[in-house]
Amino acid sequence: MQKNNAKGSPVKLVVALIAIVAVVIIAAQMGLLDQLRDIEGLRLWFQELGAVGYIVYVLLYILVAVFMLPASAVTIVAGITFGSIVGGVLALFSATIGACVAFLVARYAARDMIVAKFGGNPLFKRIEDGVRENGTSFLILTRLVPVFPYNIQNYAYGLTSISLPTFALVSLITMAPGAFIYAYMAGEIVTQGVSAGLLMQFAVAGLVLFGVSLIPKYIARKKGITIR
Repeated sequence: MQKNNAKGSPVKLVVALIAIVAVVIIAAQMGLLDQLRDIEGLRLWFQELGAVGYIVYVLLYILVAVFMLPASAVTIVAGITFGSIVGGVLALFSATIGACVAFLVARYAARDMIVAKFGGNPLFKRIEDGVRENGTSFLILTRLVPVFPYNIQNYAYGLTSISLPTFALVSLITMAPGAFIYAYMAGEIVTQGVSAGLLMQFAVAGLVLFGVSLIPKYIARKKGITIR
């Protein structure tokens, strides 16, 4: 992996681990970890929290990103709990914030540990090589094409030369279609039920995702990038 002057120190690593353990303990005490396995229960729990639920949802997404838990279910919960539009916006910004936190953990707090544990992982190596050869274009491609999982990318890019602002902006833009579609459809199903109109919206969403999938193929062909 590439060298970084902000190499993680033992003190930073200890502080990061303490913070993570504290979050897990708090989440466990609040019943959040159990709720992760129950979407309906999670929806009801957020509704009971009221306005505080928005903050808790962001913290939940950070927890998901840092501990590399499945993120799609949490995105769907946003649409079910907060509504189609608000849920989509909240899911998108929460996913971006969570990604940035994991990115920063990899770059500053736990860099040595992550390099030691995952440095030989082919996915990490592929991302490092891709950024070195193609820069930001490779980040755009991997965010648009799910070749590398969301959680893996967050940590892997923290070990590259990509800057945090670039990572955050590209992640926000490229994750928008998926976040909105998942959250919006989930919200519509809960509020409107399955109807001919909803099926038409599904068809339109499918066309949108298909169109988005053509973007990375065009970029890859134009720049001669191979991401698989």
